[in-house]
Amino acid sequence: MAIHDDSAVAHLPAAPASTIKKQGWKGVMRSLSETGRLVVTNHSEPEAVILSTAEYAKLVNSAKSATADPLKVLRERFDERLARLNSPDAGDKLRKLIRKPGVLGGEVKAGDSF
Repeated sequence: MAIHDDSAVAHLPAAPASTIKKQGWKGVMRSLSETGRLVVTNHSEPEAVILSTAEYAKLVNSAKSATADPLKVLRERFDERLARLNSPDAGDKLRKLIRKPGVLGGEVKAGDSF
């Protein structure tokens, strides 16, 4: 059975709740062994999603890796820049840069691209 809307579960295999009741847990596990996911419908509307433990673990790990700590990222960028300033030739590079006039050519140059 396919779900006919464009929701996040539309592409998942589906089974009506009545079929789930008839087949029992073995039927559910048989469906999960194929894809790891099963949408349970009631009157052709998605009502629940059942996941295998492997599929659930994938989702949790994916969510953890997707949420980077913005302060950690900012600290890492700051530390990289500070390390460049602490290099032995940083003073010479800075003096050379200050002595050289900037050529803008009609463009604004700022940030990492400069």
